[in-house]
Amino acid sequence: MKIRLVAFATAREALGGRELELEVPNGSTVADLASLLRAEYPDLATIWPRLAVAVDGELAQPQTELQDDSEVALLPPVSGGAPQPRTLLVDEVIDVARLEATASHPSCGAVVLFVGSVRSRHRQRPVEGITYDAYRPMAARRLEAIAVELESSFDDLRVRIAHRLGEIPAGEASVAIAVASPHRAAAYDASRQALERLKREVPIWKQEHYADGPAKWREDEPLR
Repeated sequence: MKIRLVAFATAREALGGRELELEVPNGSTVADLASLLRAEYPDLATIWPRLAVAVDGELAQPQTELQDDSEVALLPPVSGGAPQPRTLLVDEVIDVARLEATASHPSCGAVVLFVGSVRSRHRQRPVEGITYDAYRPMAARRLEAIAVELESSFDDLRVRIAHRLGEIPAGEASVAIAVASPHRAAAYDASRQALERLKREVPIWKQEHYADGPAKWREDEPLR
């Protein structure tokens, strides 16, 4: 199917032009298009984390499915500035430094950064990697709700959460949580609560891939 790609400001410069017509496979999503464009246009890859994507005039998420003749717009931050999202579900390596930077603020004297990585062993078994699956719409809403509720529980608290989906090899980050606060105690407390609530409330599942046998889904606790 064909889509029309339009880009503005620095995105237009990275593409070498304002408009392109692209052929993409049926059923492609915004995330699929992002992978294609980042591979084809290295300058675009460097600014992609700053971009918003709109499909047919509406802001889109990575899982948004494209249609034949869709118009996809690449939108850098506007001159007046744009709010940073509190939470992210990503299909690529988590940009931990960027997550921490979006949480930090001059009013906050403490920033706590938690990074959870895929372990190479579980219960004495060698683990090669993990596949994370999610019910994306619900997972996105629950992550955002957790961040909002925690921010409302502490004065001047800022919470940012990113969770990676798909196949992740041992040693790479699967989740990152950055919490900024005027005081360290609140930052530590909110960081711990964010992780514990994520594990209890967000519909994300993991399948461990072992070096010594078949993969296994880890479904240890019911969602609450």
